[in-house]
Amino acid sequence: MRLANFSLHGQAARPRLGVLAGDRMLDLAALAARSNAPLPDTMKALLALGDTGLARVRELIAGPGAADSSHALDAIDFLPPITDAHKFLCVGKNYRTHLEELQRTDLIKELPNEPTGFIKLNDCLTGHDNDVVRPPSVTHLDYEPELVFVIGKAAYNVKAEDAFSHVAGITILNDLTCRDTQKREVASGSRFWTAKNAPGFGPLGPCIITMDEVPDPYDIWVTCSVNGEQRMRVNTSDQIWKLPRIIEHFSRLVPLMPGDMFSTGAPGGVAVGKPNAEELFLKHGDVVECAFENPPMVLRNRIVAPAQA
Repeated sequence: MRLANFSLHGQAARPRLGVLAGDRMLDLAALAARSNAPLPDTMKALLALGDTGLARVRELIAGPGAADSSHALDAIDFLPPITDAHKFLCVGKNYRTHLEELQRTDLIKELPNEPTGFIKLNDCLTGHDNDVVRPPSVTHLDYEPELVFVIGKAAYNVKAEDAFSHVAGITILNDLTCRDTQKREVASGSRFWTAKNAPGFGPLGPCIITMDEVPDPYDIWVTCSVNGEQRMRVNTSDQIWKLPRIIEHFSRLVPLMPGDMFSTGAPGGVAVGKPNAEELFLKHGDVVECAFENPPMVLRNRIVAPAQA
């Protein structure tokens, strides 16, 4: 299934849960009302029901009249699949190809010997097809398509071999980064990274693909295109720290809750690592598409000037 969080046009204050089915969004609230069996109204609460909640969703969308409780995609606005995670942890320095380019540009000083990370704030998240405002002070805005795992079952002190039993599905993050700010923060030893947490600097979605539809999370080709030109294509097998090790490492001390997320790092091929980086940094009007090839999914956003927002 492809679980989504959306609103009807003009009703941004009233988010709804849905299942993306081709060119229609099945409305779970409407389906649940028809069956007199209410569902939670947030993705985090739905995931907290575990397999029982997902089974109930499958039952609803397979039932009669599902198509009658749906919306055309041009009638909705995509929201981030999860807007209120307890924790959105981002693993850094996790692709071999990306480490090589960061070393060339002095954005890392030494190689990690265990998973490292930083926090992505909920306030920076935005949905598929939403515009991202590039602040006037940002001159080196870079793209970073990342595989995100969504926690579906509470995890504390979990061993690597059990890690995937705590995962509900995957989605895409474009971890937009202000490189000039990032260089200053790296030089100062900062671990907060305002460079990655400005409003809109976290396009996420468009949906969560449940794990039963993911053939192999470590054989996914991740791509990024700008204005239709492919800038990068890297396989998730290039990751240094795979999810089982990541969950084991972080859950030793940090309880993970349903709806928490792990972004697993940027692949190699970002703008800052290229000789012509100045030409490649994102500009006003650029349309960025981050995608998985299998299972297929595309996250699209346009970069705009403040006056256009």
